[in-house]
Amino acid sequence: MTLDPNASARLGWTLSAREVESDGARAAREGDGDGSLRCDERAPSGCSRAALSVSELGEQRDDEGADRVREVSPALARALFGDVAPWVGDFSNLAYEWRRLVAELVGTFLLVLVAAGAGVVGAVSGGAVTRLPAVVAPALMVMAVILAIGAVSGAHLNPVVSIAFALRREFPWRRVPAYLLAQFAGALGACTFIWALFGKVGRLGATVPGAHSGDVRAMLIEAVLTFGLITTIVGTASGAQNIGPLSALAVAGYLALAGMWASPVSGASVNPVRSLAPEVLLGSYRHCWVYLVGPVIGMLVAVAIAYVLRGRGADPVAARAAQGSMGTLVLERRRDPDRRDRAR
Repeated sequence: MTLDPNASARLGWTLSAREVESDGARAAREGDGDGSLRCDERAPSGCSRAALSVSELGEQRDDEGADRVREVSPALARALFGDVAPWVGDFSNLAYEWRRLVAELVGTFLLVLVAAGAGVVGAVSGGAVTRLPAVVAPALMVMAVILAIGAVSGAHLNPVVSIAFALRREFPWRRVPAYLLAQFAGALGACTFIWALFGKVGRLGATVPGAHSGDVRAMLIEAVLTFGLITTIVGTASGAQNIGPLSALAVAGYLALAGMWASPVSGASVNPVRSLAPEVLLGSYRHCWVYLVGPVIGMLVAVAIAYVLRGRGADPVAARAAQGSMGTLVLERRRDPDRRDRAR
């Protein structure tokens, strides 16, 4: 996710309602009154789609006042973020959905393999894997996966991350169910692989409340840890920060620090599928609610705080981080009745 500094200076993050230029080709407004732009014959191929064209990256005026889904054309995406690899498909094209889902499945598989596997290998080896590497290793894996596949799927690896981006209107709701299924399948596959290698040793790396913690205390810790995680992810993805790949380091650092101090209390899961997958294979659901309720509460609070700090969302840079480096960004824009009245 790299912002072209020349493009940002040229566009100033405010697009004219009448023209968008990319690679010297001008997209002239058609006189249809719908606020869309189409490139002329001099424009690059693939730029004939309707482009987001009004200031604030596409806040268009309409008379219905209904929620709308806005898309940024490939030409505009290139102007803002530079060229992407030719194998990267259009994010709004369902023909390429399988790439994103496979990326989420593989990424979550690797994450849970390390997170759950650390506990299992520690049990098998008589404690060779101590608590410090057990909490740092998953954090490093998250960093590696974000850098490896973030351009394909956004590397959510966690249901609460997908839902948080959707609530921020930086990830399409229609893609959330498939992402959640892919993440759970990856987590389940990792635990099944561990089971096949070592058997049901160490409870397959399941996260459980500490001996002197209790479910409620563990749930509250999970809520606080998830609040910090989502705040870190949303903040580093924001266009105000514009730190690009360094966000992977921030997320990994947060996860490592959270695990160091909180893992004795709750296991520091902050990921429902990471905790649910071992329990499903073990057939034990006693503590599952802790790792479902806690992260959801923390995520909702983090999204609310993000609203206070950063507004209603639909940040195009954050959307690029959440959706991957696809040719088309999908942004949801709510119609502001006050703005419509002022326009009239």
